[in-house]
Amino acid sequence: MRREASAVRRFTRSKAGNVVYFLFLGVFGLFSVLPLIYCVTSSFKPLDEIMLFPPRLVVVARPTFENYLSLPNLLSNLKIPLSRYVSNSLFVSILTTALYVFISTMAAFVLAKGNLKGSKIIFMIIQFALLYTSYTLAVPQYLVFSNLKMIDTYAVYIFPYLASTMGVFLMKQYIDGYVPNALMEAAEIDGAGYFRIFFRIIIPIVKPCILTLTLFGFRDVWSAVPQGTIFSEQLKTLPQVMAQITSGGIARSGSAMAVTVIMMIPPILVYMISQSNVVEAMSSAGIKE
Repeated sequence: MRREASAVRRFTRSKAGNVVYFLFLGVFGLFSVLPLIYCVTSSFKPLDEIMLFPPRLVVVARPTFENYLSLPNLLSNLKIPLSRYVSNSLFVSILTTALYVFISTMAAFVLAKGNLKGSKIIFMIIQFALLYTSYTLAVPQYLVFSNLKMIDTYAVYIFPYLASTMGVFLMKQYIDGYVPNALMEAAEIDGAGYFRIFFRIIIPIVKPCILTLTLFGFRDVWSAVPQGTIFSEQLKTLPQVMAQITSGGIARSGSAMAVTVIMMIPPILVYMISQSNVVEAMSSAGIKE
């Protein structure tokens, strides 16, 4: 009993240790959100306060809504209504995210629980594909889209993300850790096929990971700006229009901050809905049965 009590004391932090621990986490947490705080406060600053050096991160001496109120005037010269850009962004983001999550889940299920020859080699290729950035894939993607006659269509927004390997990697690791083979065998004994197992068993179990992929996918697609593949004004999305505003130089610094805050709102809302599931999925991504 004495040994157990001494072991508990040895591995239990004191109250002072807890205070230091939470202060440490709090300081680094505040440091991580400083860019967000600076962006929000700067969107309410007049131009002369934005240009101050050293910059004021939180304090706003003369707050103003002029940066937000000036946006309609900056957008008034657009040939296409602003609602068209918003609808394009919503259509592309929602459709692409849904297809991306569904395809990633199906592919991960086959690699994790299917009797596919060479699945280990395929998964190794997927892991190597994570090393490539969008810049290294830009030229090959353009050549593919050009040969398939997809330039200046919605396809250039959607198809690149459907082949993203991050979703397959994360989902396969989650299935390996949370879907035991015994459960699959029991379902097969009851006469369930792969499609029934996928929709009735796999989907409910991997719901936290699905919400995680939804967050990542929506965030990436929402802020995507295709380079050299979209030319029609009717097909452009909201980030492309907002980029035109932010390219107006120093005089539009306040409006650029306001645009950045507006563009951050949808991903933040999606994150608030799925934050607990994101933590659960990421913490178990490397767990295997």
